[in-house]
Amino acid sequence: MRLFQALLRRKNMPHGNIYTGKHRIVKPVKRDDVQKLRNDFEIEEKNMFYLRHSFLTSEQSFGHAAALGKHENRMKELIMKKKDFKDNVTVESRLAHLRVKECWD
Repeated sequence: MRLFQALLRRKNMPHGNIYTGKHRIVKPVKRDDVQKLRNDFEIEEKNMFYLRHSFLTSEQSFGHAAALGKHENRMKELIMKKKDFKDNVTVESRLAHLRVKECWD
């Protein structure tokens, strides 16, 4: 048994888990890995640029919430929350999403 282990043991392999620890196996860095890292850094730099420099000026961004109707939607949500009584809810209205076909087999 010891002869079998000695003959088939790979040379210079670390003991235990071969991917962690002091004497671990490290994958060689390839050109594709470097290119992927460079692309990731470029994307991150573009994102940081757009975060630093907004594309709308203060004059352009003034009133955009009113144009989108955000104030009216917010008021509707507040009114619905402040209602004393909730709307009537039926079982059919709760389970209407389960009704796919009306026909029976």
